[in-house]
Amino acid sequence: MAAPSQPQQATYDAIVIGAGIQGSFTAYHLAQRRRDTLLLEQFILPHSRGSSHGQSRITRSAYPRAPYARMMPDSFHLWQRLEAEAGTSLYRRTGLVVLGPAGDPELEGCRRSLGTDQVLDATVLARRFPGLRLHAGEVAVWDGTGGVLFADRALRAVQDVFRRHGGTLRDGEKVLRIEPGAVLTVTTTAGVYRAPRLIIAAGAWTGALVAPLGLRLPLQPLRINVCYWREKEPGSPSAGRASPCFMALGLSRAPHGVYGLPALEYPGLVKVCYHHGSPTDPEERDRLPPGTPHPDVALLSSFISSYLPGLEPRPAVVETCLYTNTPDEDFILDRHPKFSNIIIGAGFSGHGFKLAPVVGKLLCELSLGEEPSHSTAPFTITRFPGVLRAAL
Repeated sequence: MAAPSQPQQATYDAIVIGAGIQGSFTAYHLAQRRRDTLLLEQFILPHSRGSSHGQSRITRSAYPRAPYARMMPDSFHLWQRLEAEAGTSLYRRTGLVVLGPAGDPELEGCRRSLGTDQVLDATVLARRFPGLRLHAGEVAVWDGTGGVLFADRALRAVQDVFRRHGGTLRDGEKVLRIEPGAVLTVTTTAGVYRAPRLIIAAGAWTGALVAPLGLRLPLQPLRINVCYWREKEPGSPSAGRASPCFMALGLSRAPHGVYGLPALEYPGLVKVCYHHGSPTDPEERDRLPPGTPHPDVALLSSFISSYLPGLEPRPAVVETCLYTNTPDEDFILDRHPKFSNIIIGAGFSGHGFKLAPVVGKLLCELSLGEEPSHSTAPFTITRFPGVLRAAL
């Protein structure tokens, strides 16, 4: 890294801030389009400070909201393209069970998004997946496309292909200042860079980066407990590797939903998490005072006793992750209302990883002034009142 007295200086076609999965895919698409692209990351890679680390994420076609359901075929295709380019497997198909009360609006939205009637009653579910238990008045929907994305491997792959196409990735460089203009200037702890277009995809740090640009985005970082639960009988098909992924929606005991993945990361440990967390400062995520209560872990213990009786009801491992939520839990994919060559991708609200290939493509298209390949109308900044304020 250059000494502070001799900062790096360079001009690019595009600068992307944030080398998580969304920023990395944005840079990847720009490099594929032969744009000379700089990808900046404040932490040394790899790191576990943001929302893109860890070994696994769920992918699926089932989606309660139509805009995302329409993007998923494109996303599956782009993941397969990256697998071919990187020469590595990034996805394991396990299928996905979506369970909840019959008639629940989100569950019905998932069923409609699949286009076929894939409803399983308690008897069929018990026969096919004995580890999962339904209760009176509940049904399950089967998504045969569902599975596990290997997250760490995917992030490495997209960054490797980006660099292979001539992209520049500089980690350990924190952005200090963004100066708008027809040619923007980005000053970091180690350099000064210029480009006619800038894409900000900095996760939980996005709000702080855009505030000096006159935007107050309603982004709430959440600290998420990522919990792993031991199988009572390790290796049993009723709980472990042979199991599908699952999501539980519409349960009064877990209003934000519960999701789970089979035992692929740690032998004999199944990943089951609550799809919500506690507000946090991303700089302070891991500095919890001793004795801090974890109501979500208690909620999960109760859920596991009731729905996954093949697992021990106390977590064996608890890790942490960040979500960055918008009030409506829909993404922000838009141009800055005042500076049209600044593009912002943010607020992925805990469901963005699977869609990152499409998100990156949309942010790339917006930055190049092209018609987006999917409608970005649901993802505008101005859907939130009072976001624009005088620049500092």
